[in-house]
Amino acid sequence: MDIGIREKSLSVGEAAQRVGLTTYTLRWYEQEGLVAPVGRDSAGRRRYTEADVNWLFLLLRLRRTGMPVRDMRRYAELARQGDRTLGARRALFEAHRARVLARMAELTEDLKALDHKIDAYRQAEEELG
Repeated sequence: MDIGIREKSLSVGEAAQRVGLTTYTLRWYEQEGLVAPVGRDSAGRRRYTEADVNWLFLLLRLRRTGMPVRDMRRYAELARQGDRTLGARRALFEAHRARVLARMAELTEDLKALDHKIDAYRQAEEELG
């Protein structure tokens, strides 16, 4: 698939830098099926479009929220199948959202424990000094 000259595109290095990945990681995303095969220029070099970059940003958000690669791969497969998979994609995101909310609740409790210890140390320092 040749990228037309009218559409601005990025090299693998430029795309990786824009989204904050290494070129190795970006290629790994492709190998894992997380990224659909990207367009190529006339010399056969990968060229990433704005849509490709936006997809990568979504994948990074999913990863940052702890979505397992297998679920990300499943989502990518579903997305490539088109609108007939909207319900399955929604369900995948709803399940992940529930896990994120549970993790946020755990982190909130952990933060409370840290705050308690910080306050206790601060108070002990004031009493000593």
